[in-house]
Amino acid sequence: MPLGRIAGVPVVLAYSWFVIAAFTVIAYGPVLARNNPMLGMSAYLVAFAYAVLLLLSVLVHELAHALTAKIYGWPTQKIVLNLWGGHTQFESFTSSPGRSVLVALAGPAANFVLAGGAWLVLGTNSLGSVAEILTNIFMWANFLIAVFNVLPGLPLDGGRIVESIVWKATGSQAKGTVAAGWGGRIIVLAIAYWFLLRPYLAGDQPDFSLLMITILVGGFLWMGASASIQQGTLRARLPLVSAAGLSTPAVGVPASGTVRDALRLAAEGTKSVVVCGPDGRPQGVVDPGALASVPDAAADSTPVTAISFPLAAGAYVPEWSKGQELIQFLSQVEGRHYAVVDHNGKVTGLLTQDVVLAAITGRRQRTDRHPQGQNR
Repeated sequence: MPLGRIAGVPVVLAYSWFVIAAFTVIAYGPVLARNNPMLGMSAYLVAFAYAVLLLLSVLVHELAHALTAKIYGWPTQKIVLNLWGGHTQFESFTSSPGRSVLVALAGPAANFVLAGGAWLVLGTNSLGSVAEILTNIFMWANFLIAVFNVLPGLPLDGGRIVESIVWKATGSQAKGTVAAGWGGRIIVLAIAYWFLLRPYLAGDQPDFSLLMITILVGGFLWMGASASIQQGTLRARLPLVSAAGLSTPAVGVPASGTVRDALRLAAEGTKSVVVCGPDGRPQGVVDPGALASVPDAAADSTPVTAISFPLAAGAYVPEWSKGQELIQFLSQVEGRHYAVVDHNGKVTGLLTQDVVLAAITGRRQRTDRHPQGQNR
């Protein structure tokens, strides 16, 4: 649900927020009613107001990230408010350890400011009962959001401190991200011990609300920490992704060529044959199985295009392409095969999506027995 723009940044409310709002009303409403009998059924309205105040607190938190990033020219795509609180989604940008820390800590700092403002209001004004309850809730909510977010582990903001320290020490952001992800997992284990295992060992039973909050928060943190570890691991492998290093040797033949031309190249040890159009650009790849099925008597009269499968439009990359640049390009091209060309546009290799994915993930590539079926 688009809520508009603040300082040029789009703000979106996910429908999942209504789940946490409902949970807040159901779990906190009875507590308010029990502690403040004069509220009666309006305690549930106050609980809903509490959910809205939490939403506003998260919005200020995320907006602080976005505005600080804007100082360094980092474009913000949008702010999303959801079941887990919210997140700021950035577009591509070049970061550094110091700037990453400042952008990360801007969020908790904003919540500390809000908590301090609420504390001043409580100390200098005579408020009505409902206003005082909400202001007190607002103060503690922002204080806890700020403290919680500076814990040293991703996906929390404090994880960026760990990431930046390791990044600065090792020169590798990927290692910093992995370390901060493990920090996030340790935080989950500490939370589970403190709020669940410790009371259980002491013979106490945590109430339902605390149990659900611990499970929700722990689950969110564990998924975020795991995603961070995976992201860091993949980023560490990016230097291994290069068009020249991952491609198999290939030679180009004109589309006017015949099967005999492809057979001659295969006999010379060429692993892959790429068919090039009149303009010299790669447009297809010879299918080894189809090539072997052509009778020798028909090799001179059968066009090479009859035994090839088409490449997607623009599916060729310079042999010097590597890392993030190569990944971004391939993600925009359809198909799973890409010709590799040199500075003169001459075909030097053939790259497959499976090989690239294997290099990124560290998993063994799967065998593609029917390549022509993947591009048509």
